Amino acid sequence: MFGDLSFSHILILLLVLVLVFGAKRIPEIGSSLGQGIKEFKRSLKDATSDDPPSTPPRSVQPPASSPVSSSGDPKRLSD
Repeated sequence: MFGDLSFSHILILLLVLVLVFGAKRIPEIGSSLGQGIKEFKRSLKDATSDDPPSTPPRSVQPPASSPVSSSGDPKRLSD
């Protein structure tokens, strides 16, 4: 597809890009494209790492009741 692209063809394409977008916009377009590719790669990596684990997670037992109530006062063990 791009095998027969010569140096003069590349120069003509660059000239058309400068005429269409302007010299100031080309670096902005390039950085936006780079950030988009980086975000795409990161989302692909996140999607593959979101697979469910093969071993089930260990169950967490609730902590033993503490002698302090939620209001901050100590609980009375006997009346």
